Amino acid sequence: MSTRTYYDPLHHSITLNSSIPEEKMVMELIDSSPFQRLRRIKQLGPAYLTFHGAESSRFTHSLGVFHLARRAINHLSELDSRLEEHKFILYAASLLHDLGHGPLSHTSEEIFKTNHEMWTGKLINSSQEITGIINRYGKGKAKEISDLIQSRKAQEKLIVSLISSQLDCDRLDYLMRDSYSTGARYGQLDIDRIISAMTIAPDGDLAIHPKGLMAVEHYLVIRNLMYRSVYNHRLNEVSNWLLEQIISTARKIGPKKIWADKNMSEWLWNHEKMSIESFLSNDDIVTGYHIQQWQKCGSKNLSNLCIRFINRNLLKALNISSFSLEARLEALAKARKLSEKFCIEPDISCGLREQIIKSYHPYKYGLRLWDGDKLQALEKVSPLVERLIQPNQSSWLIYPKEIESELKIEIKNLKIKHN
Repeated sequence: MSTRTYYDPLHHSITLNSSIPEEKMVMELIDSSPFQRLRRIKQLGPAYLTFHGAESSRFTHSLGVFHLARRAINHLSELDSRLEEHKFILYAASLLHDLGHGPLSHTSEEIFKTNHEMWTGKLINSSQEITGIINRYGKGKAKEISDLIQSRKAQEKLIVSLISSQLDCDRLDYLMRDSYSTGARYGQLDIDRIISAMTIAPDGDLAIHPKGLMAVEHYLVIRNLMYRSVYNHRLNEVSNWLLEQIISTARKIGPKKIWADKNMSEWLWNHEKMSIESFLSNDDIVTGYHIQQWQKCGSKNLSNLCIRFINRNLLKALNISSFSLEARLEALAKARKLSEKFCIEPDISCGLREQIIKSYHPYKYGLRLWDGDKLQALEKVSPLVERLIQPNQSSWLIYPKEIESELKIEIKNLKIKHN
């Protein structure tokens, strides 16, 4: 028997025991090259340009999700011992759920037009290394694991909810981890209380005992605050917008006019038919190297975007969330016109970043309270959760600092006009 321990800043010791088959499988999956690649992908994409400590990786997060899933299933198995037989699927799915992330995590889905869940499923089913490990411990189980991640399909509803729901192990870990790495103080979850309050509803799905209501309310409020203060922070929105412009500009220029290695060429111009080898070859280091090289390319627009990103010469952003759609578009038009006046190319310096944040979705795998007698939807019991259902829209007008003083006058006049 041998053990292996990962020391985690949030969960402390995450110990694996090779005498337990499903944990031995986890050890081998961790050692695989597709999983080791996650060390080279930042959890929060370009958020390090806003929060200098945001350097944690998808590797670290994935270990944390596995750890929480193991804690949850061990607790729930005390209520229903039949859940023990589903540990294999849960452990693999929780560990591998982010295997298909591209460079800079979620940012790559916007800039490269890829889907991390689709690629996760593809890697689990088609990567010789990953599929081979899974088959050694459960022949033919790769499809069950990918179906759980991609389609929320599993023999037990509860296993699905631990992987994908309003209170899954993924969200629990990333809220704590992202809060810790960015220095934000919102993510202080009472994780012990939340897990101990997990129970099994009469239909076999996950439910929360009323004793955990306040801990879950706290978790949902934290989620709202983290989106508003970290994920949708104005400079984070600017950084993501810049990356979008870099990749879309490179795509428009085409493979004959800018340099890209063979694998990056597939990401840029053939992503729909990309091979597994090319997918796995790209990470933050490779994408960052290309952005470095494009600083010296022949396209002035692409060069300026890359120089701006590399040197953190970020554009400005103004919150115009309260404006109507017509007013927002008018504000963008004014920013573009002023940029032209200052001889700044508006296509690479002016834009809108819009997001709709919904802290709780009652009809999208919503949570329920179960006290052993009565099963109730969480929002019916908690006025706080009911309020969190209301969506919040954020809209940032992005523009170069050179036009700031004149733009603010224009925006002030625009406000008066539309009020």
